[in-house]
Amino acid sequence: MDFFDAQDNARRVSRRLVLVYLLATVLIVAGVSLITAVALWNLEGTRYPLSLGGFLREQAGVIAGAAVLTSLLIAGATLYKTARLSSGGGRVARDLGGTLVAPDVKDPLRRRLRNVVEEMAIASGVPVPEIYVLEAESGINAFAAGYAPGDAAVAVTRGALELLDRNELQGVIGHEFSHILNGDMRLNIRLMGILFGIMVLGLIGRMILRGNRHVSVGSRRGRGAPVVLLVGLGLTIIGWIGVILARLIKASVSRQREFLADASAVQFTRQTEGIANALRKIGGYRGGSAITATDPEEVAHMLFGTGSKLRGAFATHPPLAERIRALDPSFSEADYPTVDPRDRGDTRDLAGLAADEDRVTSAFAEGGRRYLAEDIVDTVGQPEQEHVLYAAGIRRSIPHDLYDAAHSPDLAYLLTIALLLDRRGDHYDRQVSLCRDRLGEDRSRIIERLYGELIRVGPEFRLPLLEIAFPALKNRPLQQLSFLLDLCRRLVETDGKVDLYEFCFLRIVTVNLAEATQPSASLARRRLPRNKVRQAAIELLAAVADYGAETAEDGAAAFAAGLATLPAWAAEFRFEPAAAGSADRLNRILDALLTLDGAGRRMLLRAVSAVAMHDRALNVAEAELIRAVCATLGLPLPPMLVHDA
Repeated sequence: MDFFDAQDNARRVSRRLVLVYLLATVLIVAGVSLITAVALWNLEGTRYPLSLGGFLREQAGVIAGAAVLTSLLIAGATLYKTARLSSGGGRVARDLGGTLVAPDVKDPLRRRLRNVVEEMAIASGVPVPEIYVLEAESGINAFAAGYAPGDAAVAVTRGALELLDRNELQGVIGHEFSHILNGDMRLNIRLMGILFGIMVLGLIGRMILRGNRHVSVGSRRGRGAPVVLLVGLGLTIIGWIGVILARLIKASVSRQREFLADASAVQFTRQTEGIANALRKIGGYRGGSAITATDPEEVAHMLFGTGSKLRGAFATHPPLAERIRALDPSFSEADYPTVDPRDRGDTRDLAGLAADEDRVTSAFAEGGRRYLAEDIVDTVGQPEQEHVLYAAGIRRSIPHDLYDAAHSPDLAYLLTIALLLDRRGDHYDRQVSLCRDRLGEDRSRIIERLYGELIRVGPEFRLPLLEIAFPALKNRPLQQLSFLLDLCRRLVETDGKVDLYEFCFLRIVTVNLAEATQPSASLARRRLPRNKVRQAAIELLAAVADYGAETAEDGAAAFAAGLATLPAWAAEFRFEPAAAGSADRLNRILDALLTLDGAGRRMLLRAVSAVAMHDRALNVAEAELIRAVCATLGLPLPPMLVHDA
């Protein structure tokens, strides 16, 4: 299953979960109504010895009220949990006892974890997620949570941090990045809200049973105890109806996605030993993958290991041995290693690119036209080992001053501004003057210093630096982020026009910050008429053709190459130079394309790629525009690589 199919499948599963939720709610409300009727009959039924109909007519208001209250309770519990989770993946990690790993962490184990996560993010083309460690958990486990890559969080247990070596940790993180890229995080976080609403009646029932188990039946308070116990028992039983339904679909979906995530981890690292050995250690470790800080059932579907004792049809993960054999067919359960908790994982940070690899560079490098090593569409959401190796090399090659600034809560803010300043110097002085007016002399000098460092490195470092700086940047107060975006727009407009790099960079920053600050809102997609979406697609192709062409004839040829990949409806359109016009128009075009489903986005990106690659080469302007398109449409694009023998 590729990225686009995985995204569409996640949306289909989400719709099915809503149906299951509604069905479970109906069954629970019916059950509560029945229990209410039985309880009332037990208390007052002697008044209606021969007339059940009379009893039901007189008590209809009470029974209906119980049904309405039950519906409101379920909906309210779901809304409460969903609202609590709406702040994104960091909230989930903190609720489970996670401790944030600081950007400038010095501890070697946590530093190794941060390096692995940053390399995986650069290789995947997504912002670096927040990183947490579950300090109280000694089992070997991990999870990724969030609504979108911009608000994602990756958490590992203390057991995973201390017992896994770097290769094993990289395999586990690769597994979790598969969940980030394929839309599993969004599905998992919705499941948490839905399950809490369905389970709330069962929780209330268990509380009633615990509260009345010591009540004497002969006492005044105990005269109604049988009825109260009956209500508690009934609520407990009925509360599990929805849980069983949701568990079944959750388990069936989750098991298949765990296999896919394991396979993706192998694809990232091009070796099975890392993730396979991590799974073996779970089997040989007495702590296994247990989670103790919360009810493991609530979060089991989002964990790397099971975290719970559910088996069979209700298990959210395939059997451990089955997962290992999918990676290593020769595995036997007798091969589980003995894991000593006193053994800490290898903390070395593997250096350099593999010696036997071709030299891999970015399409952004060296400024000229380069030939891509792969089809752009096929790499979306599918980073491979060469992308991870390239990301590791880029991370280690970033100058120390820039790398430290990207990790600093204060300097990441100023680095973002420095990244946006005019690279050609045509209106640099006006931009610096604006920074002095808005930020003061001291901070403006820091921005100028960072800009000087950026000028000395290649363009391939710009987006990785922004991705690394993102965790420190997004945790600034909302007021400061609004100020930052406003200042960036003013910097872009200092010369009265918007060049391509400025537009692309500002678009990426805006989209990612929107996902981080309003995670659940980022899921909303407004509907537009089909003809408007098609018109937006054509205008985008014209913009790419115009930006990448030296002459009108070249632009028309590139536009025709993209048009040829679209269905017959596109044949009526003709190339118009400078079709995109202003940044506002480009923004409107990209906003209109947000309504596309996975198949539509695949088709659009293939057409855009055909335009950019009609001469089988890619320049920096074309590559940056494709980056902006992918960031806007939620398409995680790995670095565009070229191979030099």
